[in-house]
Amino acid sequence: MRFDEAYSGNVFIGASMDLDKAQAVIYGMPMDWTVSFRPGSRFGPARIRESSIVLEEYSHYLRRELKEVTYYDAGDIPLAFGNPERSLQQIGEFVSKVLERKIIPIGMGGEHLVTWPVVREVYNHYPDLAVIHIDAHADLRVDYEGEIYSHATPLRKIAELIGGENVYQFGIRSMTKEEVIYAEEAGIHFYPFDVLEPLKKSLPELAGRPVYVTIDIDALDPAFAPGTGTQEPGGIDTKEMLAAIHAIARSEVRVVGADVVEVAPAYDPTEQTAVVAAKLIREILLGWVK
Repeated sequence: MRFDEAYSGNVFIGASMDLDKAQAVIYGMPMDWTVSFRPGSRFGPARIRESSIVLEEYSHYLRRELKEVTYYDAGDIPLAFGNPERSLQQIGEFVSKVLERKIIPIGMGGEHLVTWPVVREVYNHYPDLAVIHIDAHADLRVDYEGEIYSHATPLRKIAELIGGENVYQFGIRSMTKEEVIYAEEAGIHFYPFDVLEPLKKSLPELAGRPVYVTIDIDALDPAFAPGTGTQEPGGIDTKEMLAAIHAIARSEVRVVGADVVEVAPAYDPTEQTAVVAAKLIREILLGWVK
């Protein structure tokens, strides 16, 4: 992926074509090679961009508009189709280039495994990194049916890399017994079912620290985001998700990277899931890019 030329397709609303002045880089990770139920999240980043045009560039929640933030849309990383290991390597190489410029990477997935190489690169730059994970699924498995590279394993890899005590999980409502035991033994801050209230209580602990935030769209109830590969009933609503983003924005944590993953447009002909994801990205840009 080159940085020295503008992305030739659709771009996220308000994106700048001047990389040198960018405070953040938006990029797509169109990968769904390891999904266990329904593929299609590789089409998520492009659809989120296309759907962003429906949004206003002003957020009354944050009293800011997109022209106050300079961000570059680098397009989708051209990944090695069907090859998880090579694709993860390509993602890591791309993010490393972003971080070398001291720019905040904001990714769009793609399956959740794509978060693993991103956090690995961010951790190389910020050794005191903490991770906030908002999701329906724990993603703490060692492997899924014998495969260590799976969308069910990224948070296990992350916890083993940065230490479980530096991982904060919210909204989890689908997990194995073994994952719960691991979370307890590893010291992960594990908050099942709820997001906003435990997040608000946790943010003071993270004040001043670099934080990476990963949001799986299936943290939302399927009523609000049906376009995802692994739906899980009983989730939060869009209003609570936005409130969580705003709580982080108003806290003293230093967000050094983020992603929104698992948007699979084919399962939502109404396109509400892509529109929701685009709005989350807008609020992330306005709230977390200072």
